Amino acid sequence: MTILDKIIATKREEIQHYTNSPGENCVFPEKTRLADHLRNRNGVISEIKRASPSKGDIHTTVNIVEQAKKYEQAGAAAISVLTDETYFKGSIDDLRQVAQAVSVPVLCKDFMISEIQIDRAKSAGATIILLIVAALEKEELQRLYQYAKAQDLEILVEVHDEEELETALELDALLIGVNNRDLKTFNVSLERTAELAKKFPFDSGRILISESGLHTKEDARFVYSCGASGILVGEALMRSENPGVWIREAIKGEVVR
Repeated sequence: MTILDKIIATKREEIQHYTNSPGENCVFPEKTRLADHLRNRNGVISEIKRASPSKGDIHTTVNIVEQAKKYEQAGAAAISVLTDETYFKGSIDDLRQVAQAVSVPVLCKDFMISEIQIDRAKSAGATIILLIVAALEKEELQRLYQYAKAQDLEILVEVHDEEELETALELDALLIGVNNRDLKTFNVSLERTAELAKKFPFDSGRILISESGLHTKEDARFVYSCGASGILVGEALMRSENPGVWIREAIKGEVVR
């Protein structure tokens, strides 16, 4: 059983106990759309990430509202919040608190396998959800994609290889993320973005986002040069003493196309 298989098996058990509306009666600031931001300029999707299966605890005592505001003030294109509890020590309440505190788009970062997760994400203030091609059968992916689209959510479709990229293109996905981490082994290489960028139909208006393994502004510059319009960064920001400086420097490293 791969790490991804284990996570999905746990998730199928967890969702049996979910209740709806974790953000019921909450008021959320109006959010911009990530696609609109990334069409005009490169951007950093800045992540709240307490822990991970590969790195263990990263910053479990973080004040998530303060962290999110630092991200927003530094010019983050969006804020990603890991909501998986078992493996990443996040929560749906983390998402709700961040969504109440900022006006930039908010991504619910989780292993989505059911409509109830999408409902909970939207109720807690998410404006973007993540769908991982490797975690879903094609018909499941199609069903959840259409369901989220009907909820007026933006959808980041995550791929890791050429076959998964083809699947994302068949969906007509606008936001496509290349995960530089193989979720089956958790090995990481930025070359994954470079390889898939060669197959990416940039002239179709679709937007490429590079995810995982980005630790320096040089890493950001490399994937921008490959054609990525956005980067998703978690660990580097969570470990940084000044995440705002990291974000601003990464944005300065952008490649103007």
